[in-house]
Amino acid sequence: MQTLFLNAAITDATRAEPRMGNVLVEDGIIRDVDARSTGGDREVIDLGGRTLMPGLVDSHVHVVASTMDLTTNAQLPDALAILRSLPIMRGMLDRGFTTVRDVGGAPPALSDAIAEGLVPAPRVVACGKALSKTGGHADNRPRHDTHDATRWGRNYGALGRVADGVDEVRRACRQELRQGARFIKVMANGGVSSPTDPIAWQGYSASELTAIVEEARDAQTYVSAHLYTADAIQRALACGVHSLEHCNNIDAASARLAAERGAVAVPTLVTYEALAEDGERLGLPPASIAKIEAVRANGLGSLSILRDAGVTMAYGTDLLGEAHVRQNQEFAIRARALPSAEIFASATTVGAELCHLAGQIGVVAPGACADLLVVEGQPLTDIAVLADPRRNILLVMKGGHVHRRHTV
Repeated sequence: MQTLFLNAAITDATRAEPRMGNVLVEDGIIRDVDARSTGGDREVIDLGGRTLMPGLVDSHVHVVASTMDLTTNAQLPDALAILRSLPIMRGMLDRGFTTVRDVGGAPPALSDAIAEGLVPAPRVVACGKALSKTGGHADNRPRHDTHDATRWGRNYGALGRVADGVDEVRRACRQELRQGARFIKVMANGGVSSPTDPIAWQGYSASELTAIVEEARDAQTYVSAHLYTADAIQRALACGVHSLEHCNNIDAASARLAAERGAVAVPTLVTYEALAEDGERLGLPPASIAKIEAVRANGLGSLSILRDAGVTMAYGTDLLGEAHVRQNQEFAIRARALPSAEIFASATTVGAELCHLAGQIGVVAPGACADLLVVEGQPLTDIAVLADPRRNILLVMKGGHVHRRHTV
């Protein structure tokens, strides 16, 4: 069975403006972007000049995070945690995200289940469990809990695992990679949602980070790091970290270094809005609420610092619990500081590169996966249309199958 999108304003980040064409999809692949309008056994969808664009890529999610209280989340029975993650992933696909990069929590086996078509969900590019030192951002024990730090680390609902010292972190990397991790994630600064680590704490020593990067490179992949402060960002870059998550408190010198090293930044501003506005109501612990403003205040300014330095930015959200519904609001937040075309690229071609799927997703081109959206409006010039998916994303196709459709 073929699907022909007729009279489409074909839009992706490889071209400066849309072009009209007819896009033919067959067996989950885009076959032609200048197809004939007749012939063959096909469903014809006349877009009447509406935008046809690639499915969106969110490069920073946690699909297992069904609550803002990550200590509680880590202790959930696996059956409950798994079933809670299913509507989270379906919601992401509903909102137009056909691929997501999970940066802590989802096991690679979940990606396999999705690829088999067992659940409606985006394609998940997973790192397995993020690595944290004792007392770091993925050590979610309450302050006076002296039980073994590793006891929750293998639960489905745990975002990370504790590993200390060069030998332990090497072993942890190898274990995650053996199970199919597509990259390695480390907690290289303190964080908001963890109980005992101030934001400015360094997450790992230079020797530990260097060992982690070496293990990732040996496996032909890279390291992603949770980072906020300039000194932690500089240490991570010196050790070879490629993907810089958050970066709220970055300075100009650190941003220039990131650009020189070819690193990619993944800001996640919407999560701090969610934590500040809804955190207390949705179960964020008091110790975490007290840390929000330490990173929230500088978030928007970090976008300008990164752009001025020439750092490539991917689209990320980092939402937890009931806040997952805010996923598309990141578009509107970034629009306060960045041009629409750059934000559009961050959620398509840049995300595809970070997922090691360049050319396969993020473009409307022959041979690419048929992950496609029909959109009311033109996001290349007005990215805010993607901030309202219920109104403006009229059709979501993943792998050639229509997941959601209305009014087209």
